Amino acid sequence: MAAPPGEGAAPAKTVYGILELAARRDPDAVFYVRDTEGLAQSVADVHSAEIWVSLDPKANYEAMVTAMRKVVSAQPGVSGEVETFLSKKMRESLTGEDQAISVRVYGEDLGILRAKAEEIRKVLAKIAGIKSPQVEQQAEQQEIQVEVDLEKARAYGLKPGDVRRNAAALIGGITVGSLFQEQKVFDVVVWGRPELRRNLNDIQNLLIDTGSGEQVRLADVARVNIVPAPSVIHRQGVSRRIDVEAEVSGRSLGDVTEEAKRRIKEVAFPFEYHAEVLGEYVERKAALGSLYGYLVAAAAAIVLLLHAALGSWRLAGLVIVGAPVAALGGFLAGYLGGAVLSLGSFLGFVAVLGLAARNGIMLIRHFQYLEQQEAGPGSSLVVRGAGERLPSIVATAITIGLIVLPFVALGNVAGLEILHPAAVVIFGGLITSTILTLFVTPALYPRFAAKAAAETRSLVPEAA
Repeated sequence: MAAPPGEGAAPAKTVYGILELAARRDPDAVFYVRDTEGLAQSVADVHSAEIWVSLDPKANYEAMVTAMRKVVSAQPGVSGEVETFLSKKMRESLTGEDQAISVRVYGEDLGILRAKAEEIRKVLAKIAGIKSPQVEQQAEQQEIQVEVDLEKARAYGLKPGDVRRNAAALIGGITVGSLFQEQKVFDVVVWGRPELRRNLNDIQNLLIDTGSGEQVRLADVARVNIVPAPSVIHRQGVSRRIDVEAEVSGRSLGDVTEEAKRRIKEVAFPFEYHAEVLGEYVERKAALGSLYGYLVAAAAAIVLLLHAALGSWRLAGLVIVGAPVAALGGFLAGYLGGAVLSLGSFLGFVAVLGLAARNGIMLIRHFQYLEQQEAGPGSSLVVRGAGERLPSIVATAITIGLIVLPFVALGNVAGLEILHPAAVVIFGGLITSTILTLFVTPALYPRFAAKAAAETRSLVPEAA
């Protein structure tokens, strides 16, 4: 959370004050606060603070999070966000950034990059829905810069390379050979005395050998200064890059991202400099594009496997037609539980569809086995087969239901951002998939099997 400029000591106090106000809205809630200093390191200015808040298990999680967000947004001059540790780390893993939208600027010169990044920050600030756009903060450290004065160096008969080589040898060291001892190799480095490298005046007074055998001070042939330099150089591909990050609030993330792309196309960039919009929406769109291709390939593979297992395209179609019915319970459970389509719910749907397909294949294969033993299909045979499979199907549903029930009962709490929606979908899908397997599939089987009788008679009898 960021505090107003000029209140460097206030951020932590402001955050604790916000938590006190949130606690007053729910007197039963208990907060445990730990400062993240020493646990996580990130580049931030002195007017910011980040803390972890642990809620009492007895408190209403949704109500407390809502209360904290309302209080944070109501603080004048303070911009902050409330999110769980897992959701923050998931976003960083998916997008590489911890913000909802990010614009990455590429180029070589750091000064130009920072200037264009600041220009883009101003462009983003004018877009509705974008909150607190900031240029990526890059930690800097001091370094010694030696810039050769060509005219003065020429007067002493020195070339720029001679000055840089001598200065580098005295200040940074230069490898001149290797020492082999006991099957080990040690570099031989020529380096100036430590006391000569700790003071700018001493460095300026370093003596450089000239071609005539005389010596000249480094300061007489070069400008020696201490300048700030980035401690870490971020590169992607072959270009240096810098990010402009922002949060999105009060507007669709997709609409904000598309408008940001249009606005950035209007920004003029020098040759070999460009920018691209990244973030959660872009990564999600790219992932969905790949996912659709995988789904088509998976669907084709599933149809082929079902045909191989059942020996009939019609019976394979019966299993496929039942899949949406099996998933219906998951949709209803997610809708009633207030869940949204997320990674967890998607995994739940996959589990439900897999369970429904497995039960359908085993039930139809059992019907086929009984048909071969009784020499023909019949309604009594279908009822008998469903009854014989009833204990295993019900036992499987009860076992899985008991496993996911605790995650459903705990609710949408911190740490269960994936497990809770998955458990809700699986729990609801178990009901409809069990009903599908015990009632719908046996009712439809005679109609599908009658047209595929010739195919099913050629199947190998079911193994024990």
